[in-house]
Amino acid sequence: MRIYHHIDEFVRLKNAVVTIGTFDGVHIGHRKIISGIRELADSSGGETVLLTFFPHPRMILHPEDESLKLINTINEKAELMEQLGIDHLIITPFSRDFSNQSAESYIRDVLVNKIGTKKIVIGYDHRFGKDRQGGLDDLQRLGPVYGFEVIEIPEQDINEVAVSSTRTRSALLGDNIDLANTFLGYPFFITGAVIRGDQIGRQIGYPTANIHIEERYKLIPGDGIFAVKVKIAGEYYKGMAYIGTRPTVNGITRNIEVNIFDFDRDIYNQQIRMEFYHFVREDIKFNSLDELKEQLAKDKLDVAKLLK
Repeated sequence: MRIYHHIDEFVRLKNAVVTIGTFDGVHIGHRKIISGIRELADSSGGETVLLTFFPHPRMILHPEDESLKLINTINEKAELMEQLGIDHLIITPFSRDFSNQSAESYIRDVLVNKIGTKKIVIGYDHRFGKDRQGGLDDLQRLGPVYGFEVIEIPEQDINEVAVSSTRTRSALLGDNIDLANTFLGYPFFITGAVIRGDQIGRQIGYPTANIHIEERYKLIPGDGIFAVKVKIAGEYYKGMAYIGTRPTVNGITRNIEVNIFDFDRDIYNQQIRMEFYHFVREDIKFNSLDELKEQLAKDKLDVAKLLK
């Protein structure tokens, strides 16, 4: 898969089969759309092109709103797209100027002249151009003019995608990891650098790797203990993760930590990936570190059973 960080990097194709969207989560609903364009491209000798935007339009149009949380970072999304066999991923920098294009200039200049669209797969509710005035009707009207075919995604399928996105986020925030993973079709994961903590876990026999997530928009599950697998330099290890403010030691900031089983290497500053498989328990304030240590011993047994 080739990745382009600006539409100007793209070399126009002879037969592009295109879809457009945010595709946050790249979940089972999105995968149905992606498999559809893959089949269309294969049957017509074309190449698949997925056009997405970063930053997310809400980040630009409503910068004061920090409530937006996305299931995937842009790099995570690219990784998932490659696994699904997309040929070309265009990550268009979203800006106010870009959003102010007229619908027809967007279709003519971007979809036709820049990409070489011959087929576009789109939902009835997809909006584009200045004030989001462009839509499916414009594509269907201008398709014959510019020589491309429009394939509409049925409303039922679009609704399923919307429901899947909303329910996946709700499941993750509510610590229903099993349900979220069912919607995603893969284990939810986070990626980040290992940073130094205050070593409390090490003091009680459960050293943890503290993970820093650089992207503030990345959705993080609710607080608690989780059964996870950690990918470090291509190898997977089992572990138990903690998300929370560490109330037992009167913590203030929210931490993401993982105790990696049977692992004692120095991985400070390394990027690691943590895949979530099951929720184990809620965050609890214990009366002492000894009580916390006793509970962590039980948690480790529970996690080991869940990850068999």
